[in-house]
Amino acid sequence: MARAVGFDRYITARDGRLYDGDEVFRFISFNIPNLTYTEDNMRFEQLSFFRLPSAYEIDDALATIQQMGGRVARSYTLSVKKSSDPAGLPRHILGPGQLDETAMRVLDQVLETANRRGVRLIIPLIDQNSWWGGIEEFAGFRGKPREAFWTDPQVKADYKELVRLVLTRVNTRNHVRYQDDKAVLAWELGNELQAPKEWIVEMAQYCKQLDPRHLVAESYFTDPENAGVDIVQDHLYQGDPVKMLEQVRSSARRAAGKRVYLVGEFGFVTTEGMRSVIDETIENQSISGALIWSLRFHNQDGGYYWHHEPFGGDFFKAYHWPGGPAGEAYDETRFMRMVRAKAYEIRQQPLPDLNPPAPPEIIEVTDGGVISWRGATGAASYDLQHKSTRDGKWRTIAFQLTDDSAQYRPLGVDEFARAGESCSYRLIARNEAGLSRPSRAFGPVKLRCRTMVDELANLSRTYRSKGKLELKSNDARNYKEDCHRLAGAPGAWVAYHVTGQITGARVFVFGEKEEAGLQFRSGSEGGQGTLLPAQSRDFYAGKEMYNLRPPWLYTIGNFPAGTSDLVIEFTKDSQLSRVEIEYR
Repeated sequence: MARAVGFDRYITARDGRLYDGDEVFRFISFNIPNLTYTEDNMRFEQLSFFRLPSAYEIDDALATIQQMGGRVARSYTLSVKKSSDPAGLPRHILGPGQLDETAMRVLDQVLETANRRGVRLIIPLIDQNSWWGGIEEFAGFRGKPREAFWTDPQVKADYKELVRLVLTRVNTRNHVRYQDDKAVLAWELGNELQAPKEWIVEMAQYCKQLDPRHLVAESYFTDPENAGVDIVQDHLYQGDPVKMLEQVRSSARRAAGKRVYLVGEFGFVTTEGMRSVIDETIENQSISGALIWSLRFHNQDGGYYWHHEPFGGDFFKAYHWPGGPAGEAYDETRFMRMVRAKAYEIRQQPLPDLNPPAPPEIIEVTDGGVISWRGATGAASYDLQHKSTRDGKWRTIAFQLTDDSAQYRPLGVDEFARAGESCSYRLIARNEAGLSRPSRAFGPVKLRCRTMVDELANLSRTYRSKGKLELKSNDARNYKEDCHRLAGAPGAWVAYHVTGQITGARVFVFGEKEEAGLQFRSGSEGGQGTLLPAQSRDFYAGKEMYNLRPPWLYTIGNFPAGTSDLVIEFTKDSQLSRVEIEYR
């Protein structure tokens, strides 16, 4: 078979430690739940949150681990088809002995990229929970209840066949069998499996029989004597670093000299609380590593993927590298700097300087001057430039734009756009090490109008308002991850004013029940001015796992001549998400 590029040796285990050849192998890094399957495609107009990550996204994720010195990443499990899935929804496991080839080719891409980026992977196979299908759905293929997963001979045989199909798969990209791929640090039997000891021993030994060179991990630390298991771990979410440290020390003592012990997941405490767990990992030589929950990467449609953590006290969100203004409340930038330093400390290496980021990529500019781009790994901010065909000079029109200023939206706008003018655009990324080369120019684009965009982070772009209005940032998961919203009660209104003729508007809003309630007028006073007709469309696919609010998009046209003001009136409890006003 062909040889994977990137690694010369498998990671091995002996006497409770990991080794890369003769060197002890230790790490501080991240879980990347979306690495093989994305549950956070939360664009306003998107009905399904699940999709397969692209090559760009996978590379950004693993390039982040590389830049941060983490050298290990833990993915989430393979997805399992549910009986309620709409047609065309991708899942890895379609039935007994059936894997979806398109989804598995994404895992091929992950492994190839991991080899290229120098990142080892811990890959859990199936989930205890049903977020994207797990043991309940797997047993359900045979018409069996959830608990039959551990005991039913047919379902157990189906799980072994899943293991066989995965471990013996030949990667379509580098032509290496998974069982021969040195980028795999360990196969994990599943995520947070509450499995009987007998099941763990049977399945761990089966994995070893098929693939004796890779390590096998169990998801919860049950018994250091479980035959076939090389790695045990804890998932720590007590919300108290003192209790987390007590569990880490206890588990490390139980495993010492018998099994490799990892802090497999931990989070939802302050930076200093996280530091204490990381420092314990570094100082206690019987702990091989710690994996933070969790990292999300750049989105192929622009910005980042977002994941508000409901179990994190309505406070913490998934981390982004290198951190940004949106994460200030939970100290994201300082935390990410600290993690990078600790990742090199546990390796006993000096902290290297960062390199300037690579150029970003502009992917869309509308004829209203609204701009989307794919971010550069490690970029802290961007400068936006445009060049008019009128004089051919590049001019900087916005400084310090960030990938985290909005969720699942275009992040830039040309506030100097002139209707009828043709412009090209480019971006320059920056971090503490310096500037990227300019991105490839996009355009020229013939501009039809100028666009005023309000993300409702504050009220600075509004003109007048009245009634019960409140800026909101909490419960973001329930509002498709939108961290900036304006809640209005019936009878409240907010007005916008532009210096020109309004030609159209789009208003994104969440209803609190089944429907949002808004009406629109030309003017700057609620209840006055011409009532404007609007087309509305909802993008509600049901609450599913979260208490999702119905998203509605209103499109307003046919403004009276000379209109420079738009009033948005609340007729029901609703939350404005984004306002776009086009004008000349």
